[in-house]
Amino acid sequence: MEIITGVPEGWPGDEAAALAVQGELRGRVVLDEPGPVPGAGLVTGVDVAYDDERDLVVAAAVVLDAATLEVVEEATAVGRVAFPYVPGLLAFREIPTVLAALERLDSGPGTVVCDGYGLAHPRRFGLASHLGVLTGLPVIGVAKNPFTFRYDQPGPRRGDSSPLLADDGAEVGRALRTQDATKPVFVSVGHRVSLEGACAHTLRLARRYRLPESTRHADSLCRRALKEAQAAAA
Repeated sequence: MEIITGVPEGWPGDEAAALAVQGELRGRVVLDEPGPVPGAGLVTGVDVAYDDERDLVVAAAVVLDAATLEVVEEATAVGRVAFPYVPGLLAFREIPTVLAALERLDSGPGTVVCDGYGLAHPRRFGLASHLGVLTGLPVIGVAKNPFTFRYDQPGPRRGDSSPLLADDGAEVGRALRTQDATKPVFVSVGHRVSLEGACAHTLRLARRYRLPESTRHADSLCRRALKEAQAAAA
């Protein structure tokens, strides 16, 4: 499996430089578009997996038909970790390889769903926002945990939700119940999608399980690709 050895030109190499890039790009996030119609067109799940001992990161992109949830196309990319581990700056470790996986798709990705955060980030610029600004695509974040934000438990039924709140009281996302009596997921806007739209997309993608099918497929694919990369590197 080919390993991508380079990172984008000018990619930050330390925390100070990454924070400066975050601050500059954050102003480009588009928050006033409703986004694509949920259940129409294509939707692409992206996810990453690491082998820190070998300094490898694998990204997977899986395109689904938004109406049927059938897999249309999938792609992977393997790269070297592009940035040290710093909480709040994880996008800088992942995005070069995620972009490489997206570029290998023949179909347009449509709406992109990240296993992570968008506005639900200490500086309001998580992976979903960062990826959206760099690609221009509509992107949403669907995370398994609420990070540093507070929320009340939503009602017990599928579709129930409650605000995900920052310390200043701003709503940065929603705790969304995707299945009856299961733990919620945490949805936030990335780029060019409204919060209502992001929640509607998430519910359509999570017809049977807690996590969206886009995330489930991308997680499975990147785990398989990581095992292949590890075997090739052994």
